[in-house]
Amino acid sequence: MQQLAENVWIVEGPCVPFLGLPYSTRMTIICLDNRQLWIHSPIALNDKLLENIALLGEVKYLIAPNHLHHLFIEPWQQQFPGARLYGTEQLIIKRNDLDFDGALTNNPSEVWPWQEQIKQVLFTGSPLMQECVFYHPMSGVLVVTDLVENFNPSSFNWWQRILAKLTGIVAPNGKMPLDWRLSFMFGKATARQHLQQILSWQATTLVMSHGEIIQENATQFLRQSFGWLIKG
Repeated sequence: MQQLAENVWIVEGPCVPFLGLPYSTRMTIICLDNRQLWIHSPIALNDKLLENIALLGEVKYLIAPNHLHHLFIEPWQQQFPGARLYGTEQLIIKRNDLDFDGALTNNPSEVWPWQEQIKQVLFTGSPLMQECVFYHPMSGVLVVTDLVENFNPSSFNWWQRILAKLTGIVAPNGKMPLDWRLSFMFGKATARQHLQQILSWQATTLVMSHGEIIQENATQFLRQSFGWLIKG
C-alpha cells in the first residue's frame, strides 16, 4: 500500500490476462470523513491487505467503475457485508448475481453519499463501454480505470510490446485502447462534453488501473492523450 496524497492510497495487485496481455491491477482507496473508506476497483484480497485496510478505517463503499472491473467484487462483499456496492448499469446487467446498492449514472437528480468529497462523471458516447471517472479535489487526484492505459514497455515481452504500441497503451504516450477509441464514431460529441468536464477539474495527479501514474501535469497529459477526441 502506497500513500499517494493526503487521504489517498493505491495498492498494486496481481496481473490478470486480457486480450493476450498481462494486465496489472491497481486499487485506489480514498478515506472520507469519519474514516469511511471509498474503494475503487477492488483487487484480489489477501491477509496483509486486510491488515492495512483495518488501520485506515471502515470499508464503506465499493466502486466497480466499468463492466470489466468486477473479478474481485464478490470476495470483498463477503468480507465486508456492510459495504455498499456501486457499478455501471452495464455491469449491473452483466453481474446480476451481485447485490448492488446503486448504479453509477449521469442522472442530475442522483445523490451520491460521497459527492461532497468526490466528484464524478460517467464517460459515455460508445456502445462498447461506459466508465465512471472520479476526482478528489482535496488531493487533486483523478481516478480512471481503462479510460487511459499507460503501461511501462518493460511490462511486456517483444510481441506483446508490439501489440500494446499498436493499441496505443504504452508509456509515455498512453491513451484509451484503440478498440474503444474506434467505437466513438457516432458518439464523439457526447464524449467531448464529458472530457471537458474532466479537464475543468484541473487534476494534478492521474491514477489509472493499468500503467504508470502521472504525478505532475496530469491535465496536460490528458489533453495529449485525448488528442484523437479533441481534434477529431
